[in-house]
Amino acid sequence: MDNQKPNIRMMQGNSACAEGAIAAGCRFFAGYPITPSSEIAEDLATKLPAIGGSFIQMEDEIAAMGAVIGASLTGVKSLTATSGPGFSLKQENIGFAAMAEVPVVIVNVMRGGPSTGLPTHTSQADVMQARWGTHGDHEIIALCPASVREMFDMTVKAFNFSEKFRTPVILLPDEIVAHLNEKVELPDYASLEIVNRSKPTVPPEKYLPYEMVESDVPPMAFFGEGYRYHVTGLAHDETGFPTNDPEKVEEQVRRINRKIERYRDEIVEVEELLTDDMDVLVVAYGSTARSAKRAVMIARENGIKAGLLRLKTLWPFPDKEIEKIYRRANKIVVPEMNLGQIAHEVEWATRREKPVVRINRVNGEPLTPKEIFEGIKG
Repeated sequence: MDNQKPNIRMMQGNSACAEGAIAAGCRFFAGYPITPSSEIAEDLATKLPAIGGSFIQMEDEIAAMGAVIGASLTGVKSLTATSGPGFSLKQENIGFAAMAEVPVVIVNVMRGGPSTGLPTHTSQADVMQARWGTHGDHEIIALCPASVREMFDMTVKAFNFSEKFRTPVILLPDEIVAHLNEKVELPDYASLEIVNRSKPTVPPEKYLPYEMVESDVPPMAFFGEGYRYHVTGLAHDETGFPTNDPEKVEEQVRRINRKIERYRDEIVEVEELLTDDMDVLVVAYGSTARSAKRAVMIARENGIKAGLLRLKTLWPFPDKEIEKIYRRANKIVVPEMNLGQIAHEVEWATRREKPVVRINRVNGEPLTPKEIFEGIKG
């Protein structure tokens, strides 16, 4: 890209996600159409084949998740996108990817209500499902964009984390961010930091796919390159074959948790605004953080010292970052388009030492700056 001609355009959030996937090296998409994520699939259906990639519409979301796992095992960076009920259907295979340590990226564009709910309306009610939707003990990475440009940037980051830590990563925009159109300047793709999974340096006969290495992230061989190894969702030893040996099971399960926990400071990202002298701390994420930012400015205009902590990473939860600043405030306000899912985590992180005011909405409409300001003022 010519540096004298910046790549400036009007772009929708979902399209920015598709563009970010391509920039990160994604060359396989499998999915099933579902509002409000369908534009990601529509864009990649055209763009991937044009650059030598593959797009496939599967018969359902379960199969789509299985397909991206299979493609990733062959060495292809893979993406699926869904919403609401589709995310529920993917959960078992997300757990499989976590246990088998297969890097994949899952986009869940959050929409309103249980079941079929409000397919064309917004919500932030899947944040707990992103963390706890699968069974068993394992960590997860979930990133939450608040703008069209962040849809691009965080998609790239999701692929990088997935490849670096051999794990599924979830991108968790809400419908507003996904369907928002904004003027964005995309970076020169050549300038992006792109991470690729570490490959083994030993011959196939000496390769252990789940070896207990110092980094806690074993190198990953590609199927089709001469390395043959067993992949299973069952508890397994270093060879990948199932085992009931309690010591082997313990060390492997602890390792797949530890490989995220030990690098959490590299993963977790927040943004602070006017927190140095604040009396009121607002904790927000996604499109709600946009309203929260305006509410904080309104509060300042009215003589109330409010500050904003925007959560760009939802999981691992930014508890340390909250612990670092919450005592500066007299109260905490948590606006979100659910009935208090992240507010609960904020209460845990602050040990309930400060009052936490919840501002919640579950009718598919966004929270406004005025509503959040009322919570700050009250």
